[in-house]
Amino acid sequence: MTDATHPIHPAWLRATHWINALAVLIMVTSGWRIYNASPLFGFQFAKGITLGGWLGGAIMWHFAAMWLLAANGLIYLVCNVASGRFAHKFFPLSPRAIAADLLAALRGRLSHADLRQYNAVQRAAYLFVVADALLLVLSGLVLWKSVQFPLLRELLGGYESARRVHFFAMTAMVAFVMVHLAMVALVPRTLLAMIRGR
Repeated sequence: MTDATHPIHPAWLRATHWINALAVLIMVTSGWRIYNASPLFGFQFAKGITLGGWLGGAIMWHFAAMWLLAANGLIYLVCNVASGRFAHKFFPLSPRAIAADLLAALRGRLSHADLRQYNAVQRAAYLFVVADALLLVLSGLVLWKSVQFPLLRELLGGYESARRVHFFAMTAMVAFVMVHLAMVALVPRTLLAMIRGR
C-alpha cells in the first residue's frame, strides 16, 4: 500500500531526479553549441536548440552544469546504495528477463500496475544510463583537462577519440531521455509519482 509514510519514490530520489534532468538539459544544449564550434561530423545543431550564445558562454554553462550533475549524481548513487534501493530495485537482472519484458512491451502487454516495481527493461535502461553518465564524465575530464589525465586519455584512445566517445555517449543519453519521455507519455501516472512520490 502506498501512502505518505511509504512513498513510491522517496523525497531524495525525486529531488535528485529533477536536478539531474535540469543538469542534463543544460549540458546537452550547451554541448551542442560547443560541438558547433568544431564539428566532428558533417552537420551542426540548429542554434535555436543550443545554449550559451557563443563558445565561451556555452563552455561556462557546460562547466556549471557539469559540477551540478557530478555532485547530484554522486548523492543519487550514495543514497541508492546506502538505502539498499539499488540492489532491491535493479537486481536480479538477466538477458532472458530483458528479452521477455521487451517482447511484452512491443506487444503492448507489459503491465504497469505497480509503479514500485521496475520491469527488466526499465532496470536495464536505468543501469545503462548510470554507466553512460559515468562514461560522459570520464571522457569529459579528458576533453577538459587532457594533460592532467594522461592515463585516462590513453585508455580512451587519445584526445580525438575521447571527443567521439563523448559525442556518442551524449547521443545515447539523448536517446534514453527521448524513450523515457515517450514512456512517461504512455503511462502518465509515473510522472505524478515522480512529482508527488505516491
